[in-house]
Amino acid sequence: MAPTATCGVPPRTAAMGGCVHGDRVIACAMPRARSSTPEATTTPPSLSLRLDLGGGLRIGPGKVVLLEAIGRTGSISGAGRALKMSYRRAWELVEDLNRGMGTPVVEAVAGGAGGGGARLTSTGEAIIVHYRRIEAEARQIAAEPLAKLARCRLQGATVEADPSVGTPGA
Repeated sequence: MAPTATCGVPPRTAAMGGCVHGDRVIACAMPRARSSTPEATTTPPSLSLRLDLGGGLRIGPGKVVLLEAIGRTGSISGAGRALKMSYRRAWELVEDLNRGMGTPVVEAVAGGAGGGGARLTSTGEAIIVHYRRIEAEARQIAAEPLAKLARCRLQGATVEADPSVGTPGA
């Protein structure tokens, strides 16, 4: 078996400076370009998801973090402050979710001595639970290929998809 480069792809001959997979060359003829910024080599690879639920409704990490903050703080303004976001922006994101889901994700709580507040509805809580579950499963599935891509990036190599793995959408 051929030795494997640290990017996980068997190396092409040193004179050619690329990678091979079995007996085929897989796009790796580019010179090794390295970023001069320290974070380019020290920041671990990550996965960020945005769910497009149709009808223009998109749910990504920002909206989910906002819902979690509302759950913790008991108010939209408190969540906005905690996230360094204006009340107006936080309110707009909540309203976008309310419209898109067709049901409220946050509801008002009647005020007392300290004033009113907000709490998540069961729909708001479900968004968090389902998004975080999808995110966790996607991270688990993507961990190995993401790490290989990151190692190849640091080496300045490019890699084609492994044809033995299913084609997305097929």
